[in-house]
Amino acid sequence: MLSAYWPDPQVEQGIRRGRVARALGAFDRWFDRQADRYRGVVAWALDHRLAMFGIASLSFLGAIVLQVVVGGAGFVPISDRSEVNLTVEAPPGSSLEYTRRKVDEAVAIARRHPEVAYAYASIGTPLIGQVPGVDQANVYLRLVPKAEREVSQEELGAVLRAELAAVAGAQISVFTSGFGGAYKQIQMELRGPDSRVLADHAERIRGIARSVPGASDVGLSTRGQKPELEVRVDRGLAGNLGVTVGQIAQSLRIAFAGLDAGDWVDPTGETRDVMVRLAPEARQRAADLRQLPLVVPGGPDGAPHVIPLGQVAQVRDGVGPAQISHLDRQRFIAIQGNAAGRPLSDVVREIEARLDREVRLPPGYTLRQGGESADFADVLTRIGIALGIAVLLMYLVLVLQFGSFLDPFAIMLSLPLSLIGVVLALIATRDTLNIMSMIGVILLFGIVAKNAILLIDFAKWAQEERGISIRDALVEAGRIRLRPIVMTSVAIVAGMIPVALGTGEGGDFRAPLGRAVIGGVVTSTILTLLVIPTVYEVLHGARVWVRGRLARSFRPGAAHGPAEAASAPQAPRD
Repeated sequence: MLSAYWPDPQVEQGIRRGRVARALGAFDRWFDRQADRYRGVVAWALDHRLAMFGIASLSFLGAIVLQVVVGGAGFVPISDRSEVNLTVEAPPGSSLEYTRRKVDEAVAIARRHPEVAYAYASIGTPLIGQVPGVDQANVYLRLVPKAEREVSQEELGAVLRAELAAVAGAQISVFTSGFGGAYKQIQMELRGPDSRVLADHAERIRGIARSVPGASDVGLSTRGQKPELEVRVDRGLAGNLGVTVGQIAQSLRIAFAGLDAGDWVDPTGETRDVMVRLAPEARQRAADLRQLPLVVPGGPDGAPHVIPLGQVAQVRDGVGPAQISHLDRQRFIAIQGNAAGRPLSDVVREIEARLDREVRLPPGYTLRQGGESADFADVLTRIGIALGIAVLLMYLVLVLQFGSFLDPFAIMLSLPLSLIGVVLALIATRDTLNIMSMIGVILLFGIVAKNAILLIDFAKWAQEERGISIRDALVEAGRIRLRPIVMTSVAIVAGMIPVALGTGEGGDFRAPLGRAVIGGVVTSTILTLLVIPTVYEVLHGARVWVRGRLARSFRPGAAHGPAEAASAPQAPRD
C-alpha cells in the first residue's frame, strides 16, 4: 500500500529502468488496454439481459446435471497413506492352525510386491461388527513411501484383490481407504423377525450386489453357517424321570465350559487353578455327548442314580448361524462390501435400482442403507444447514453495509455461479463430491462474493458521488475494479495450488478442497464480471419503477382528485 505513494527513484531521476521494471510496465499497459476493452464487454452484457440470465441459469443447472450424471460422491476422498489392510475370514469354527496357514498364504502373496515394506498379522483380533474368534485375522501392510513407488495405494489394492481371490478356503477383503480401517464402505442392514427368512433374503441380496460393477469384497455379517451339536430334550420322558431342563443345561455347561475343581501346586511351587471338562474330541462327537451322565434323584431304593443324556434327549450334528446380531431390538444381517474402481454413490445407486426391480421383501422386513452412504447423507444434510446459515448471515451483513435489502441479492447471485467450476474441477481431476470438497464449497462461498462487492460498491459510489447514470456507473466500475478482482482471484488460486496438487503422504486427502476452490473461483470470477452488472441494473430498474408507482399512488390529492372533480358543480353555459 505504501508503494502506491512512494516515488520511483529511477523515474524521478530520469534513469533508465531495469528489465524487470520494464516488463512490469509493459504488463501494466497491456492490462490497462484489457480493462478498456472490458468496458465494451460490460456494455454488451447490459444490452443482452436475456443472454446473461440464460448463461447464469445454464451454469447452475449444468452443475447439478453434471454432478448427478457424470460426477460421483463419497464420504471421504481416496487417500494414499502408504498402508493397506487385509481381513482373513476362515470358515466358522476353523482352528487356529488353519487360520494361520491362510494368513501365511495371504502375506506371501502380498510380500511378492516390492511396494510392500513389511507385513504385520494378528489372529483372533476382533473385526468390526464380528464376534471374536481364532477363525479371523487382520493383516496390516506397510508400503514404501509414496515418492519411492510408481504404483498408488489404490492400484496396489486392486492387484492384491485379484491375486488373493485365488486363496481357497478363506474370504480375504482388501481395504485401501486408509481412513476407516477394516470398515467396509457399503453396509445394507436387513431387519426382520425370522432368522431363516433373513438369511435367505440376505444371500439373494449378496448375489445381486456382487454382480454390480465396482462392488467388491461383498459378504454377510453372519459369515454363513457354523457346525454345532443340537440337543433336543424329550420333556415328557424327562419329566417322568424327574429330570429338568435346567439340570441338563447345568450338566452341559460343566462338560463344555468346565468346573472349578480346586487348586494344584506344581513342582515349581506355583499354584494353578484346575478346571475339569470333557476332552476336546468328546465335545465334538454326538455319540460321546449322548453318554454324558445325568444324576436323577429318587430311584427305586430312594437313592439317586445316573442315566445317559441320550435317554432323555436327542443329540445330533447340525449347523447354525455363526453370528446372531440385533439392532434396535430386531434381528438383522448386514450385507457388506467395498467400492473399487467406481464412486461409492454410483455403486450404491445401481445396487438399489436392481434391488427395487428384483427383490420383494415380505411384510415386517426392511432394508436400509448404513455405513458410509448413511454417513454421507447425514454430513450432506448438516453441511446444507451450515451453508444456509452462512448465506443468511452474509446477506444480513451486506444489508447493513449497503443500507438496502435489494442490492445484496445481486451480490448473492455470485454464489451459485461458482458451482459449475467446482463440478468441472472435480470431474477433470477424477475426484468425487466428498466431505473435503464440500468444506471447499463452504470456504468458496465466503470468497467469491468479494468480486460482486467490489463491482456493486464502486457503482453505487459513482452513481451517488458523480451523479452519473446506473449504466455508466456499472461500466466504469467494471473498468476500475477489474484489476483488484483479477489480483485477488489469482492470489487465491495460487495459494490453493499446493493443496490441490496433494503431494506428500496423505496430501491427496486434502486435494479435493483446493481443487473445488480453484474451479469455483475461476468460473465465478468470469461469470461475475458479466452477469452481476446485468442483474444489478435490472434490480435497480425494478426499484426505480416500484418507487415511481408508490409515489404516484400516495401523491397528495391523487386518490380523491377524480372523485372531487366529478362531484363539483358545473359552471353554467353561456
